[in-house]
Amino acid sequence: MGKVKAPAKVPPNLAKQRLRTVRETSAGGLMVSGLDGPHEQQCAALIGRVDRRGRMMWSLPKGHIETGETAEQTAIREVAEETGIEGNVVAPLGKIDYWFVSEGKRIHKTVHHYLMRFTGGELSDADYEVAEVAWVPLAELPRRLTYSDERRLARVAEDVIAELVADPDRMAESEAKGARTEPNAYEKAAAARNQKRNEPPPAPARPRRRRRRGRRGGGGGTETTSENRGAGNSGGPAAHAPPPESGPHVAT
Repeated sequence: MGKVKAPAKVPPNLAKQRLRTVRETSAGGLMVSGLDGPHEQQCAALIGRVDRRGRMMWSLPKGHIETGETAEQTAIREVAEETGIEGNVVAPLGKIDYWFVSEGKRIHKTVHHYLMRFTGGELSDADYEVAEVAWVPLAELPRRLTYSDERRLARVAEDVIAELVADPDRMAESEAKGARTEPNAYEKAAAARNQKRNEPPPAPARPRRRRRRGRRGGGGGTETTSENRGAGNSGGPAAHAPPPESGPHVAT
């Protein structure tokens, strides 16, 4: 199947900033109605969000992989949550990765996209993160989608759909593979990273405090410290106290 992968380079303006770097992994994709029908009747579900300038940004529904999920299960769940419609995964379309800054963190995000078959439900913008939802003809996706990497993905999807529709057995086999329910090692690690993404950064360890040893004998007297208290006036070496513990440390 076709693959779309944007170069994972950190923009120069981000590289100069000392920000905490976080990796996030999501899944979503293209939910298509009329998948087995004529091309001109095939439509995909898009979501619209309003940016800070008040512009409507149209994109494919997606969201974070959660514990116990495969990427395909995440894609189905996220589409249902953000649009109100349900479907099955038919085939992988590829992945997109990009960098952005949010809430003082530098985020490297990878999104796995799938072609999905619409099976039921009605479009709804009930999700608080979504301003609008719409069925858009596949032919209009390159003009409607806001982000260039998703526009490229839409063009890949048209080729994938044409190949699968021409070979029903291949489509059925591909759709059966998309129904897996056991996450692999990559998906388990991705879910664990996603779960930690909102945790506060680790607190820096406090520096070790050095304690002075008392002087041995001498006319100037003995300096009393925590290490030689109770040693008496024998002039012998001070008793060794246990080393001070280091400050608190939070594992990353």
